[in-house]
Amino acid sequence: MPLPRRNDPASTFRNLDWPTVAIYLIMVFAGMISIYAASYDFDNASMFSADEFSGKQLRWIGLSTALAVIILLIDSRMYETYAYPVYILLIIVLAITPFIAPDIKGSHSWIKIGSFSVQPAEFAKFATALALAKLFSSYHFDLNAKASNYLRALAIIILPIILILLQNETGSALTFVALFFVLYREGMSGLVLFAALFAVIIFVVAVKYTETMIMGMTTGTFSVLILTMLVMTGMTAVYARRYEIGRNLLLGFLFIGIVEYILTLCGIAVPGLIVNIAAISIACTYIAIEAIRLQRPKLYVACATAVLALVFLFSVGAAFDHLQPHQKLRIQVALGIVEDLRSAGYNVNQSKIAIGSGGFFGKGFLNGTQTKLKYVPEQHTDFIFCTIGEEEGFVGALFVTLLFLGLILRVLKIGERQPTTFGRVYAYCVASYFIFHFCINIGMVIGLCPVIGIPLPFFSYGGSSLWGFTILLFILLKIDASRKNVLSY
Repeated sequence: MPLPRRNDPASTFRNLDWPTVAIYLIMVFAGMISIYAASYDFDNASMFSADEFSGKQLRWIGLSTALAVIILLIDSRMYETYAYPVYILLIIVLAITPFIAPDIKGSHSWIKIGSFSVQPAEFAKFATALALAKLFSSYHFDLNAKASNYLRALAIIILPIILILLQNETGSALTFVALFFVLYREGMSGLVLFAALFAVIIFVVAVKYTETMIMGMTTGTFSVLILTMLVMTGMTAVYARRYEIGRNLLLGFLFIGIVEYILTLCGIAVPGLIVNIAAISIACTYIAIEAIRLQRPKLYVACATAVLALVFLFSVGAAFDHLQPHQKLRIQVALGIVEDLRSAGYNVNQSKIAIGSGGFFGKGFLNGTQTKLKYVPEQHTDFIFCTIGEEEGFVGALFVTLLFLGLILRVLKIGERQPTTFGRVYAYCVASYFIFHFCINIGMVIGLCPVIGIPLPFFSYGGSSLWGFTILLFILLKIDASRKNVLSY
C-alpha cells in the first residue's frame, strides 16, 4: 500500500481541525462587527465601506484568508526546516525597525510600506514560536540536561524582547514572556514560575504601600518581610518533610514579632528593618544546619528564596524609578495609588463606565452611548472589549470569553495529540500567546492591569495583528493536519 504524500492538499483539508477554523471565522467577523460599532457615528457609511475601519478590517480579513490557504498548501516540513532562518530574518527586521520607522506616539515600531504600515513585532511571535519548537525538537535536546540548554531557550525568547523594547513598545515585548509557560510544560521547574509570581507580589506590595510607616519602614517593606518569613516556613516544612522544623521557624518569627511589638508599646525605638533581616538571616542559618543534618539539599532553596526576595525588595525602588513617567503613572493608577481620571486613568475609567452601563443584555447594537460619543479613546483597537460590554452586555462579554476559552482548549488539545516535539511545543507557544493577550487585554480594559497597549486577538482593529495571529494559528493547523502522514512513516 503506497504511503500518503506529506503535502497532499486534499488530505490537509480533510484532516483540518474544522472546529478551530470555525471559531477563528466567528471571531474575525464578530471582530469586524465590533469595530464597526466602536467607530460608528451617525454620518457613517456602510459597514463594508473602504472608508470605515470595519471596511478596512474586512480587507485585512480577506487577505488573511488567502494567507491562511497559502499556509495550508505549504508542506508542513518547511516550517520546521526553515524555522531558524525565519527567526533570524525577523530578528534582523526588528533590529533595523527603530532606525527606519517613524515616530508614532513615541514608538518606533511601524514600518511604512506604500499606503499602509506593518508592525514587525506581531510577526516575530510566530517566528519565535517556530525557533523555540525547532530547538526543543533538536536531536537529544533536554532542557534540564545542562545549563546551556536553558541559555539557548532563554536567548530565543529574550532577544526579540530586547529589540522590541528598543522600539519603545513595552506591551508587545511583554507578550513574549508568555513563552516561559512553554518552558514549564517542557520540564522547567515550577519554582521558576513561583519565583516570578512572588516577584510580582513583592513589586506590587512594595510600590503600593509606601505612604504609611511601621517600625521605621514602609508598610510595603514590612509586609514583604512578613510574607518572606511565611514562604520560608512553608518551603522548609515541605522540603524537610518534618513539620516540627517549620513549626520552630514559625515560633521563632512570632517570638521576635511579639518582642518588637512590646518594645514599641513601651516607647522604645526598634530598628524593625534591621531586626527582621537579622531574623531571616538566623532562620537561613538554622535551615542550612538542618539541611546538613537531614541531608536534604532542597532546603537550601528556602534560603535562596529569602535572599533573592530581599535583594529584589531593595531593588524595586530603583527599578520603578527607572521607568518612563507615563509608565509609572499607569502602574500607579492600576494599583489605585493615584486617581488620575483626566489623564492616565481616563481610558480605563471610561471603559469601566461603558461596560457597567451595558448591564446583562446590553444597550443593543449601535446604541452604546459611551462608545458613540467617543468617550473611550482607542475603542476600536485595544479597548474594543468595552464596546462589546456596553452594546451586548454581560451576555456578549461572556460569549467572547467562551470563544477564547474554546480556542485555547482546542489549541491545547491539538498540542497534546502531536506525534512530534516540534508540533507540541509550537502548539503550546500558540496557546501561551492567546492566554496572555486575552488575560492582559481584558484586565487592562476593566482596570485590573496597567494600560500597556496589547490588542485583543481577532477583535482589535489592525492588519498586522490579524495577519500575525492568523499565521500563528494556521501554521499550527497545517502541522496538525499533517500529523497522520508523519505517523505513516
